[in-house]
Amino acid sequence: MSDAIKHECGIAMIHLKKDLQYFKEKYGTAMFAINKMYLMMEKQHNRGQDGAGLACVKLNMKPGQRYIARARSNGQQPIQEIFKKVNKSVQQASEKDPDLLNNVDQFKEEVPYAGELMLGHLRYGTFGKNSIESVHPFLRQNNWMHRNLIVAGNFNLTNVNELFDTLVELGQHPKEKADTITVMEKIGHFLDDAVAKIYKKLKKEGFNKADASPQIAERLSMKKVLRKASKKWDGGYTIAGLLGHGESFVFRDPAGIRPAYYYDDEEILVVASERPAIQTVFNVPFDDIQELPPGYALLTKKSGAVKLSEIQQPVERKSCSFERIYFSRGGDAEIYKERKKLGSLLFPQIQKAIQNDLENTVFSFIPNTAETSFYGLLGAVQDNIVQSLKNTILSEKKHSNEELEKLFSLRPRIEKIAIKDAKLRTFITEDVSRDDLVAHVYDVTYGVIKPTDHLVIIDDSIVRGTTLQKSILRMLDRLNPKKIIIVSSAPQIRYPDCYGIDMARIDNFIAFKAAIALHEDQKTLDATLETVYRNCKQNQELPIEEVENCVKALYEPFTDEQVSAKIAQILKGENINAAVEVIFQTIEDLHEACPKNLGDWYFSGNYPTPGGNRVVNRAFMNFYEGKSVRAY
Repeated sequence: MSDAIKHECGIAMIHLKKDLQYFKEKYGTAMFAINKMYLMMEKQHNRGQDGAGLACVKLNMKPGQRYIARARSNGQQPIQEIFKKVNKSVQQASEKDPDLLNNVDQFKEEVPYAGELMLGHLRYGTFGKNSIESVHPFLRQNNWMHRNLIVAGNFNLTNVNELFDTLVELGQHPKEKADTITVMEKIGHFLDDAVAKIYKKLKKEGFNKADASPQIAERLSMKKVLRKASKKWDGGYTIAGLLGHGESFVFRDPAGIRPAYYYDDEEILVVASERPAIQTVFNVPFDDIQELPPGYALLTKKSGAVKLSEIQQPVERKSCSFERIYFSRGGDAEIYKERKKLGSLLFPQIQKAIQNDLENTVFSFIPNTAETSFYGLLGAVQDNIVQSLKNTILSEKKHSNEELEKLFSLRPRIEKIAIKDAKLRTFITEDVSRDDLVAHVYDVTYGVIKPTDHLVIIDDSIVRGTTLQKSILRMLDRLNPKKIIIVSSAPQIRYPDCYGIDMARIDNFIAFKAAIALHEDQKTLDATLETVYRNCKQNQELPIEEVENCVKALYEPFTDEQVSAKIAQILKGENINAAVEVIFQTIEDLHEACPKNLGDWYFSGNYPTPGGNRVVNRAFMNFYEGKSVRAY
């Protein structure tokens, strides 16, 4: 994605079903969970670079012994910083007792992160300060073991204000109005309530406080706690948690917006945001890793017993398609195939744009994450060449040796055209000077493009178009091609996201700017904006279930092709000599390529939860009123 945006976070959870001695004997180290957690987080580092956190719960510790540990970092290399701290604690303990790693009981007692339950998190801050207080996991402490709650997640809720108000109505005084705090306090409230009710019942049955503790752990139903806590949540989420007495849970939203995968056997339960992290770290087959169903939770008792329970009734599945287009690593077998399919489905539009002149067309990609869809596009080009050869050979018309030789020698022209200069930093703040510096972020390969060539460049997606306009197109134009064709493997991004991607301001999108420009051309801008604004404002007064996306009306008068043509015109500006065309994936082809991830609200405006409609309307109102603020 040439326009960098921040996006979904990542989680990793390990729940050992055997004690540390078992893993020491079988795998040669009591640090089995620590080592695996480090790898799990590193294999998902693409999901968060603003911060990272790790929490650990130890089982069967004596009163007075520390059984919960947490480390967080918002440094430049947060994962490494956390595990340096973990390893330092091991090293310091080993210096006191060189044989510590062989004495598992003592190792567990003296090393803070030597436990059976581990929860890791990687953070991409969609908004707000990247302070250490914003880094997961969050910890809700209590002297009652069962009421200690550790929470981390990949989520964003659209109705934080309403949920905050309900907490206040319950008598709580949350320290800040943030969705993470709100979620934790909501779960914590019903956890407290459940523990208190169980204890009250046990007291009537004659249990004293000490004897009641294991009974509370046995009778506690996190299914009921999560169901009550999440009753009014509106958003996309995968939320993981640990309880002080040794239970764990992972809960996914009813539309399956945010991803979650797990592996379960007699030794261990593992959960991650991406399947390849589990495959690689634990060397398990693709088919042994399951996807957590939307609306369900994995509930694991201290004993290791795992239960899959429905928490909220699943709705139409709308898993985030951006996961498949760009965010998730392409090592996943399904995602790799889907990204290749995205590329191949674009060829008919490209073929039309180059007028089937493959001989004078060069194919390339920017950035490196678009490489897989580029391979899919090349496959479609090669298939087209083969089909043309077949048609020529099977036709009754006679062809000269020269004509046949030309056909058989035709190959897709593939070049590495642009290379990002990772060392270049735009440190100049003056606009004119800074724009000139930005234009040199990419280096180009000279000498491979002829003045008669079409230059086809595939990108993952086009969000704001800023990098294209100020850098990429300027650099490509220096090669003097006849035409530059920018191809997006994603459809036009028209609407803000509110479920975890940092795309909250509608006026930043190049597609939105194009629609505005088209209305200006037709002299309909003022009337259209006023109508859309009035409808948005009226919808804000409706019950959330009745709110509609009023911003769709802005795009309705225009075809996708008209919007694409205007985007190309905006990007080309006055300084680009070559002709410029922009091609986008169609939503229909996106669904064909990614049939399990049909969440397309940023393209179509069809939000999977009512809160999404309210957010998009508020985003437009902010634009109309000239407010430079987020819509949620």
